[in-house]
Amino acid sequence: QVQLVESGGGLVQAGGSLRLSCAASGILFSRKTMGWYRQAPGKQRELVAEITDGGTTNYADSAKGRFTISRDNAKNTVYLQMNSLKPEDTAVYYCNAIPVLIVPRGHYWGQGTQVTVSS
Repeated sequence: QVQLVESGGGLVQAGGSLRLSCAASGILFSRKTMGWYRQAPGKQRELVAEITDGGTTNYADSAKGRFTISRDNAKNTVYLQMNSLKPEDTAVYYCNAIPVLIVPRGHYWGQGTQVTVSS
């Protein structure tokens, strides 16, 4: 059974940092490219950062220089270290594979973790 459990969000002041975690189960995690996505109110979900099974990383322009994605295959966990946070980073953050995981009912998404950055 596929499961992605995100954690680590919270309320932080602008300029602060947070570290998000996502524990995966039910998938061959070590073979998956994994990504962090976010969805702000009234906006479409967007890919923020990705990491391949080999450890190559890519970032959206909005995240470059501030966010770092990493993974621990022994723990089936992917992380997102977010520094120098801005109010525009406020969103619900989700992890998922790339491409997005498919389950019988359709695309799978976990519950996400809320990040709120105050100015």
